[in-house]
Amino acid sequence: MFKGSIVAIVTPFTNGAVDFEKLRELVEFQIAGGTDAIVPCGTTGEASTLDYDEHMDVVKAVIEQVDKRVPVIAGTGSNSTQEAIELSLKAKEAGADGVLLVTPYYNKPTQEGLFRHYTAIADAVAIPQILYNVPGRTGVNMLPETVARLASHKNIVAIKEATGSLQQASEILALCGDKIDVLSGDDFITFPMMACGAKGVISVLANIMPKTVGDLTDAFFAGDLEKARQLHLKTLKIGNAMFIESNPIPVKTALGLMGKCSDEVRLPLCPMGEANKAKLVAIMKEYELI
Repeated sequence: MFKGSIVAIVTPFTNGAVDFEKLRELVEFQIAGGTDAIVPCGTTGEASTLDYDEHMDVVKAVIEQVDKRVPVIAGTGSNSTQEAIELSLKAKEAGADGVLLVTPYYNKPTQEGLFRHYTAIADAVAIPQILYNVPGRTGVNMLPETVARLASHKNIVAIKEATGSLQQASEILALCGDKIDVLSGDDFITFPMMACGAKGVISVLANIMPKTVGDLTDAFFAGDLEKARQLHLKTLKIGNAMFIESNPIPVKTALGLMGKCSDEVRLPLCPMGEANKAKLVAIMKEYELI
């Protein structure tokens, strides 16, 4: 259902407030670059520091600006099942094409708890849902067997697999078959995961290089594996640079250097250290981004 290069878009801030003008400009930059779908209010969109009204206003602004040109998948996950249901219902009402649901963080639910959490949301909200497994952020790893249990639900259509493990991604693909699509949650592993059967990536790097990330997934789908492999290797260095500090600090810094939006983040995130910023500047110059 959702495939290709899917950007986890940043939420631009100016003087502490969401900069909706810049957000709309970033949407246009993505569409012009060939991005296949847009995810507002994910990890990269700093959803954890948006209040409820801001969260929904960002989702609505992206939906309005996109105007049905590509799918919009709203980040609506929470460590409260009821809050995730409420956000998902609001996103559906606003016109989202799907929702992205991170595993509950801090609670550290069991595998049975994860199964019941996602089943409750899927039962309550009739909208295509993407599971999002990122244990490095949440403190819990949703195992392939749990994903397989959830894959039979008609409203659960995909998983963003962000363990960085080809073994785990492969096990999900082997267990689930065509019941659920797998999307890479890490740019550095998109090509290998697609070689195993993944349908694309929910990307951080696409914020600054939408055409390149889109070209990689397009080449793969067109059967040009050599071009896809070359782009995979070519983008490793800049992709790794997006994680020299906590995401989205580097990608927002990069967008700021490109003049696309402010590099402002919200506490407890803070501006990039000068040494790392110098490294980022040098790498971006290598890629002719600045």
